[in-house]
Amino acid sequence: MTGHSGPGPKAQEVWQRLSEGNTRFIQGCFQGRDLVELRRSLTRGQSPLAAVLCCADSRVAPEIIFDQSLGDLFVVRTAGLVLEPAGLGSLEYAVAHLQVPLLVIKGHEACGAVSAAVQHPDLDEGHITAVVREIAPAAAQAQARGLSGPELVEAATEAHLRRLQEKLTRESAIIREALAAGRLHLVVSKYSLSNGQVEVLDRTW
Repeated sequence: MTGHSGPGPKAQEVWQRLSEGNTRFIQGCFQGRDLVELRRSLTRGQSPLAAVLCCADSRVAPEIIFDQSLGDLFVVRTAGLVLEPAGLGSLEYAVAHLQVPLLVIKGHEACGAVSAAVQHPDLDEGHITAVVREIAPAAAQAQARGLSGPELVEAATEAHLRRLQEKLTRESAIIREALAAGRLHLVVSKYSLSNGQVEVLDRTW
């Protein structure tokens, strides 16, 4: 796997491209691509525009939601966006070796993993337990606000996404130093299942 050979687009330009793609997705107007030729060209290496941490939920594929294609996004997907060493290392690889200028944390509406953490914080079910335990602090934070029902789940989701932002910078020196040097920017976002829009919750520029 290879990275950029020279200066690439800045984070703001990349996010603009992703936002425009999201607009096309909402409208159902996808870009046409010669995937056969694109596939051939990518045998020489990859230079993704951005890294994306998102949920494993089958409804939230970032390549489709942002109307991107092969080679455009370096994607790490786990249930509830729960970060473990391999996932964090994958994001570090994208930053340190592929030199992506943008890292996107993309949660989503009505997340099943968050709902489980809200409803069953003491769940004991194989390795699913580890997923729930990682999200449980954010669920407790939202519950402390006196919320309930879907409103509670959405508040817990947003709290979890912001905790992920803190975790990335706390536990990864590679990501922390790239952010401090301005080589990397971060967008925290949330996808709406109902209307298809990706909403920005926070960003570093």
